[in-house]
Amino acid sequence: MADDLFAKAKLAMRKAYAPYSRFPVGAALRTADGRIYAGCNVESVSFPEGWCAETTAIGHLVMDGGGHIAELAVVAANLNGCTPCGGCRQRIAEFADADTKIHLCNVDSGVVNTVTMGELLPLVFSTDDLAQGLMSLPNAPS
Repeated sequence: MADDLFAKAKLAMRKAYAPYSRFPVGAALRTADGRIYAGCNVESVSFPEGWCAETTAIGHLVMDGGGHIAELAVVAANLNGCTPCGGCRQRIAEFADADTKIHLCNVDSGVVNTVTMGELLPLVFSTDDLAQGLMSLPNAPS
């Protein structure tokens, strides 16, 4: 089932705008209801003001009304099994569960490893953490 996500991620990677790093990345996610959204990284000369492929795919998901990420594939031209960066791990966690599958791909051979979101980000910052932090502020609403 991850093969179609890999194919979409690879197509997205080919559209990456990465003139500075020369590190094109593509990502594709599937929602629980089967919709697929892809994205590529888009760099800016004003580092680090670009955005990652996973962020682009999530942006497409949100623009289409949102949803839950059931699985995600990431591929980079220059890396065997590219993992999402720290910021993207937190963004993915916003729309995923700890058991959401993350497929790490090789541009030539497809999926080389599959991990869970919980393995990538075991101590995720969640809405529960935010609520607890806000409630501990002086004069917090009760």
